Amino acid sequence: MAPGEALGGGEEEGEEEAENIERKMVYHMLGAFAGLSGAVGVGLGAIGAHAMKSKLNAYQMGAWNTATQYQLLHSLALLYTLSLPPTGPVVAASYAFATGITFFSGSIYGLCLTKPDNPVRKLLGPITPIGGLSMIAGWLLLAYAKRPRSIR
Repeated sequence: MAPGEALGGGEEEGEEEAENIERKMVYHMLGAFAGLSGAVGVGLGAIGAHAMKSKLNAYQMGAWNTATQYQLLHSLALLYTLSLPPTGPVVAASYAFATGITFFSGSIYGLCLTKPDNPVRKLLGPITPIGGLSMIAGWLLLAYAKRPRSIR
């Protein structure tokens, strides 16, 4: 019999430890995602400002700039959530920001880089608002997590 089992807590402690390890791994992956997303956002912003000017029309350039700005802002928001204690709403906000970055900014980049007759555009178009809603959800979850204790 292992220590702790005599008291009936051995199995529960093992499960709790496994959950903590999994949570830490997820947080590290989300942190890496946020850092990479920030770096990619800066790179794509620079590409948009220089190399894409001759390839994209004014509307597409505006969309490209919006995608990079939102990507950078929400990469920072994701990093912020990872600095908070991992409560349910904070973890959910982290996932929402990561999903929003991927869907919103990623789909806009795809829409800017594909030709109008490309069938992929039919898939990318509906993904953009899902990403935007994910970003909004992240902010609302963060607001909920940070609300004053007196109303908890």
